[in-house]
Amino acid sequence: MPQLTDTLTQQTILADEALALLKRLIATPSFSREEDQTASVIEAFFQEKQIPFIRLKNNVWAQNRHFDSAKPTLLLNSHHDTVKPNKSWTLDPFEPMERDGKLFGLGSNDAGGCLVSLLATFAYFYGRPNMAYNIVMAATAEEEISGRDGLELLLPELPLFSFAIVGEPTEMQLAIAEKGLLVLDCTAHGVSGHAARDEGDNAIYKAIQDINWLMAYQFPKVSPTLGPVKLSVTIINAGTQHNVVPDTCTFTVDVRVTEQYTLEEVVETIQNNIQAEVKPRSIRLKPSSIPVEHPIVQAGLALGRHTYGSPTTSDQAVLNCPSLKCGPGHSGRSHSADEFIYLREITEGVTGYIQMLEQVL
Repeated sequence: MPQLTDTLTQQTILADEALALLKRLIATPSFSREEDQTASVIEAFFQEKQIPFIRLKNNVWAQNRHFDSAKPTLLLNSHHDTVKPNKSWTLDPFEPMERDGKLFGLGSNDAGGCLVSLLATFAYFYGRPNMAYNIVMAATAEEEISGRDGLELLLPELPLFSFAIVGEPTEMQLAIAEKGLLVLDCTAHGVSGHAARDEGDNAIYKAIQDINWLMAYQFPKVSPTLGPVKLSVTIINAGTQHNVVPDTCTFTVDVRVTEQYTLEEVVETIQNNIQAEVKPRSIRLKPSSIPVEHPIVQAGLALGRHTYGSPTTSDQAVLNCPSLKCGPGHSGRSHSADEFIYLREITEGVTGYIQMLEQVL
């Protein structure tokens, strides 16, 4: 009983420290590519805990005291950059304010609550000997813009990972799959001519044929958690004046890819079935998943949580290991005016992560 009491007391203290850290982060502007000051706040947290750390640009990471290269390694990751506040805010986005059991402030929910809960969890396990896994904690930048100087930049410096927990607001439910993202820039080519005469080959009509195919096509393999691959034409441009048949028509396709396909497979299928020239902007943001049978998922299920597939993209997209998206907060509050997180969610995040990892480590 005394040991249990000491453990609960330690977790309560860590939750209080996490809340205080979150307030410091909210008070420090950290738009994507401008996260240098919040990186320094995170450095100060590690210094206060006497935990050695390394900083690479605006990414800060540390590993457990008894790191053993012979053991598999777990990554704990969340981001400290934020979007810019929209014009509908009625509060000061950089003034952390407690009211009605909530903490208001930019980045409180996405993903500050997750980040500080993971940092507290890492501190809890930092000095524990004889764990089954090493732990690396990475607080990273540029997640909101899928930038190359965030987790993607850091990965070559880190050990290989057996699996990862990525902190994003999921109400501590278990997002075991996440769609990847492809953006395709397509150009339909025709022949210019005068609109009053039977001249030219209208590129708009060619684009319409391609768009009709994109609207109708369904990739045959459907994910049990994420559903089908989703194709959406979101931008189209053509023409210079009313009496000229356009020789080009450009359109953009947003493709949300499930774990059933690689990004390359999706691009190849589309290229083989439409006339337009297809250029993917990148093939970096891959779909991700973790098996339901994985011990960390089973640990979450044992605590009464449920699994689901996430349609949104996170830093999981650049990982090459099984990854679970899980964290305190609600996805629907992300990027909203007067963003907030419930105070109890911070405590639930710290204790929830610790309870899950106790069953694995």
